[in-house]
Amino acid sequence: MSLDESLEAADGVVDTAAALNFLTRNQLRWRVESGRWQRPCRGVVVAHSGPLGEGQILRVALLAAGRQSALGGLTAAWLDGFTGFGDKTPVSVRPVHVIVPAGFKPRVMPPAVNTVIHYSRTLADLDVHPLRQPRRTRIARSVIDAATWTPTDRGAMAVLAAGVQQRLVRVEDRRRVAQRTETLKRRALIFSILGDIAGGAEALSELDFTRRVIRACRLPEPSRQVARRDSRGRRRWIDVMWDECKLVVEIDGAQHVDDPAATLGRHGA
Repeated sequence: MSLDESLEAADGVVDTAAALNFLTRNQLRWRVESGRWQRPCRGVVVAHSGPLGEGQILRVALLAAGRQSALGGLTAAWLDGFTGFGDKTPVSVRPVHVIVPAGFKPRVMPPAVNTVIHYSRTLADLDVHPLRQPRRTRIARSVIDAATWTPTDRGAMAVLAAGVQQRLVRVEDRRRVAQRTETLKRRALIFSILGDIAGGAEALSELDFTRRVIRACRLPEPSRQVARRDSRGRRRWIDVMWDECKLVVEIDGAQHVDDPAATLGRHGA
């Protein structure tokens, strides 16, 4: 692989060691000092002198954190299609979450990148996607970490619900990630919410109803997302239903028609 091919594969961002596979130290120093390249932080160079693109910002933060590190939490989840929770904010402004193996000391982080470092003793190879770039955790680990790092319990609930709403990750995969982390923050809450989601509660509003009404009042567990035909033969989805009492509850006050996936926009976190 040539220097140009290496730079193209890495979006123009490489660490010094990689650049020195193709250039002498004097050649590399000349490119930076002449303004053709830039050095956003110690040990990392970018092969142009202009503003960093969104992908380059992520790669700079990742390289500064070290080769065994990975993008995590919402940053990794956004790259895999997770929407909401600030994904419309430019990368140049929003935090870039990076997981660093415990005991590893990152380089001095680039001042122009809002990098948030999270140290982990449980960052295993199976947590990191083997092919996707920039290097990042798999979606199940990303969502669990995002729920852990979110400042509030309600925010954690919203993140966990959104992963199901957006059809990105299975409850079983997230549960396996959580089980491997004995010191998981909000452990009891996360397992409780995953259980509610597995039982059919897909939206934050439905999780609220479960916790604040069903659990608080010690009501029997209802059926959820029940398909029924109306008088015109159309299939409708009922949020909560107690068959024995012939009681139906629509959490958002509207009937679901055809497929619950069509209503995800109305259950915003």
